[in-house]
Amino acid sequence: MTYLERAIESIKARNSHEPEFIQAVEEVFHSIAPVLEQHPEFEKANILERMAEPERTIIFRVPWTNDKGELIVNRGYRIQFNGVRGPYKGGFRFHPSVNLSILKFLGFEQTFKNALTGRPIGGGKGGADFDPKGKSDAEVMRFCQSFMTELFRHIGPDVDVPAGDIGVGAREIGYLFGQYRRLKGAYEAGVLTGKHVIYGGALGRKEATGFGLLYFTKAMFDQNLIELAGKTAIISGSGNVALYTAVKAQEFGVKILAMSDSAGYVYDPAGIDVKAMIDLKEVRHGRIKEYLEDHPSAKYVEGLRKIWGVKCDIAFPCATQNDIDLESAKMLVANGVLAVCEGANMPTTYEAMTYLMDKGVLLTPAKASNAGGVAISAVEMTQNSMRQSMTFEEVDTILKTIMNNIYRDSLNASIKYGYGHDLVAGANIVSFLRIAESMMLQGDY
Repeated sequence: MTYLERAIESIKARNSHEPEFIQAVEEVFHSIAPVLEQHPEFEKANILERMAEPERTIIFRVPWTNDKGELIVNRGYRIQFNGVRGPYKGGFRFHPSVNLSILKFLGFEQTFKNALTGRPIGGGKGGADFDPKGKSDAEVMRFCQSFMTELFRHIGPDVDVPAGDIGVGAREIGYLFGQYRRLKGAYEAGVLTGKHVIYGGALGRKEATGFGLLYFTKAMFDQNLIELAGKTAIISGSGNVALYTAVKAQEFGVKILAMSDSAGYVYDPAGIDVKAMIDLKEVRHGRIKEYLEDHPSAKYVEGLRKIWGVKCDIAFPCATQNDIDLESAKMLVANGVLAVCEGANMPTTYEAMTYLMDKGVLLTPAKASNAGGVAISAVEMTQNSMRQSMTFEEVDTILKTIMNNIYRDSLNASIKYGYGHDLVAGANIVSFLRIAESMMLQGDY
């Protein structure tokens, strides 16, 4: 067996009950075989085994009281995966599906994504099996305060800087930051990102992941001499990433035909009214089927993955992991899709990804194409440290530069190591080398 094969088998055996984590590790490590051949020093240092083991895993109980006076107990987590390039950086996810496997996969992916940005940040992830949906503001506040009461001792502006993710928006970040400030007795604005702009948040952070996805997509289309304007698209999800993917796609002349939530999708042949969708999801916090109330020409279809049967040029999976499985990929190919551009974390299964690339579909890997959010989180950290702020236009210019750099670096690495224009392999190689070389230089073994 080669070193790569031995390492993967060892990691699978040690984490056999964590399928999402194993999937993420295999997807990255299979890409770096030619790198290991040129760098025998990595095998001597057991770099793969070390890179796949979190530096620290924190699990804790979160007791809180609901509006009925009942005591509820949830489980909280923080995975401080790799801090070799800077403070641990990665979001909190509040969702009933949260478990150790999902957070380890997210922390692993986050480490590689953060390295791609070129910013001095490590990788981490955290969250709880708490569902903020249907909870009052007071209940969410009490949960966040209890969560932070345990976690505050493990984070800090130069230690670990969390942000938001699924179920954690500006409201939750505000409650978490308020409790951290009270417990620390200090105003350390850089301890959390995704804050409201009124107390230290960065303009453009909310839009950054979706906008960055489109900047990366346009760079790929330009490289392949394909005009982006005039194309049709579907977007899974209707959260922050999906909404601002739709905004920027529309600015680039792309017609959005369908968007979804966890129950189903809406299809509008006239093109999704993006402003109305933002009002529905961000202001009214409604379900996506309510879009039909003011858009009678649209139709609603139940079913999580049925959206992939809608004929389009570009598919933007912006909901959650493993959103596109092999069956979904086959539907997309049958309908002539040109590109699948990933906005969520690991939204395409390995089998689906392989099938799409074999069929000539352009594919942007999530760790590269959705890196815009964390890139601007790093900008927010810089602003907080310097006690300065930037305009939206300044932040957006930085974002576009970072995304274009990530595309260029990924493409060049793919070509250098014999993968052609395989952006998945290229992104994995760039981030792996940055992390591995940092570990070697610091004697991190």
